[in-house]
Amino acid sequence: MPTLQKTTPLDTEYLESLGFVWHTDSDESAYISDELVVISEPEAEAYYAATNELYDMYVTAAEHVVENNLFHEIGIPFNLVDVIKESWENDVHWHLYGRFDLAGGIDGKPIKLLEFNADTPTALFETAIIQWAILKKNNLEEEHQFNSVYEALIDNFKRLVTLEHDVSAFEERYDDWKFLFTSIRGNAEEENTVKLLQYIAEEAGYVTEFAYMDEVEFDEKEGIFFNDESYELWFKLIPWEDIALEESDLAMLLSNIIKNQKAIIFNPAYTLLFQSKGLLKILWDLYPNHPLLLESSFEPLKEQKQVKKPIFGREGGNVSILDENAIELESVEGDYANHKMLYQAYTELATDAQGNSYQAGVFYAYEACGLGFRKGKKILDNMSKFVGHVVK
Repeated sequence: MPTLQKTTPLDTEYLESLGFVWHTDSDESAYISDELVVISEPEAEAYYAATNELYDMYVTAAEHVVENNLFHEIGIPFNLVDVIKESWENDVHWHLYGRFDLAGGIDGKPIKLLEFNADTPTALFETAIIQWAILKKNNLEEEHQFNSVYEALIDNFKRLVTLEHDVSAFEERYDDWKFLFTSIRGNAEEENTVKLLQYIAEEAGYVTEFAYMDEVEFDEKEGIFFNDESYELWFKLIPWEDIALEESDLAMLLSNIIKNQKAIIFNPAYTLLFQSKGLLKILWDLYPNHPLLLESSFEPLKEQKQVKKPIFGREGGNVSILDENAIELESVEGDYANHKMLYQAYTELATDAQGNSYQAGVFYAYEACGLGFRKGKKILDNMSKFVGHVVK
């Protein structure tokens, strides 16, 4: 059972002053929990080490997919294969940030990888800003958290220019590249998350601009434009798989823009390899019985409890828990039933006295940099709560 510490919640007026407007769920309950998960220093260090090791394993697995042309096997849309290869082979396509979802790590349970949200991860604002504000509000030591997401992102933005670990050379090599940040219109959570990233990029030294997706123009020979101005760097909080499946003309334009070296897009197209849960099967093939992994297959696992999930999906949509005979125990409805399915060995999440499950999310920006938790049912869905943490 996780150790929890009650807190005084942040009031909605204060949250909204920070730009955090998605604080109340559809049932009028608070999205941000009024408790913190208490973890120890060794537990924080274990999350850090596990996440860094997993990222290296993902790079190896992605290289295996590219070298052996396994794109179809893990569900990559054919119209993005070329641009994925292009972005994978050129160092300028730098992975800005992602979030690993992990079971265990608290309550004496071993850390196990559930999946990697590598392209458009949510909970950035909550992890980087809100849980830090909770500590401040409750007169707790602000440094008593595994949370350097903000600083890690500043450094990683600088690496888009230096392409090196050391970012001290950033100022010398900086040549006033313009950075466009884009969100779809009408989604406050996505818009304010993008604006947070824009703010961090400005702090790193970039000249930035924000635009809604419908205001941006794309030209395969000339690049990406907003208000008749060209932008060499473009951040989009739109999943690559959605672009491929729903905006095939845009997928073609972006592929040609990248091939013609007219813009660099974040996160890069190759993060779709990481994003595909099909890569969990590749990881298991390459690292069978690795202590951080759960057995994963495209066929139902024999004689063990397991989770069936679409290779592309969000917020628990179309996820099912199956018993040892592959009979469904519980499931969540969603919009992803047409995707290829992955079967992953079941592992228990840490559970509190009320039966709520706790899943860790660790952000990665060049290295593991920030921990947060989600609390919910056995299958975490869009009604899950965000829970901060404190290291004691």
